[in-house]
Amino acid sequence: MTDAALDQTFAQIRADGTHSAITRAVAVERPIALEFSGIGYAVMMASPTDLEDFATGFALSERLIPGVEAVLGIDVHSRADGDVVRVALTPECAPGLLERVRHRVSESSCGMCGIENLEQALRPLPTVTAQSRADSAALFRGLNTLRPLQPLNRATGAVHAAALCSAEGEVLLVREDVGRHNAFDKLIGAMAREGRDWDGGFALLSSRCSYELVEKAALANCPLLVTISAATDLALRRAASCGLRVVMLARSDAVLAAQGDPETS
Repeated sequence: MTDAALDQTFAQIRADGTHSAITRAVAVERPIALEFSGIGYAVMMASPTDLEDFATGFALSERLIPGVEAVLGIDVHSRADGDVVRVALTPECAPGLLERVRHRVSESSCGMCGIENLEQALRPLPTVTAQSRADSAALFRGLNTLRPLQPLNRATGAVHAAALCSAEGEVLLVREDVGRHNAFDKLIGAMAREGRDWDGGFALLSSRCSYELVEKAALANCPLLVTISAATDLALRRAASCGLRVVMLARSDAVLAAQGDPETS
């Protein structure tokens, strides 16, 4: 079907016990090896799309680079057993990269795998300085607009989306992935590579608000993080520590729950 979805045949079982064969799309999940300046850094399980955006956003979220200008080039090599993404960084990034490699050997983007101590696990986050002008009406406008802009999830029902929304709630950019954190990294990377800023808008994620999403948002100076499902206590504590506004349970069958004023201040 596509690189990110494949058609497979299943048995459709009905309530009366009868069954028949059906064909439906299944989301592709592949190992993605990320190499920075020739150093193997992480192997992620992800959707094999927008990998240049993914690698860039991941490098920003991992604090391997100060900005997209530190990326000299990205090469993607597809193999039968997965994809290898090789990212060339400026020489100035080498000390930070080597330091992080000593502390982190990761197999997911949860942010904890391989961390050796609590100080590394919960490093201080930068204070969010950007401001969102979005009000509650804009949040609902973004929610109502996002679903048609998720073609992979519409086909498979198995992937998350991360979207950049304007202050008025217009969805400007969307990235999808089987992992919620991967989708957000792809969005952050796409924004950096396209020279986009939050510009008074917000991030809208089709997932729960977990601590790693809060950390990615803070590092991207995102002024407002909106998630369709609820937040964990650690996510809310981390958000409060860096001044990130959070809105959770943003869906039609729930009431918006905001940490911070959801209206324009």
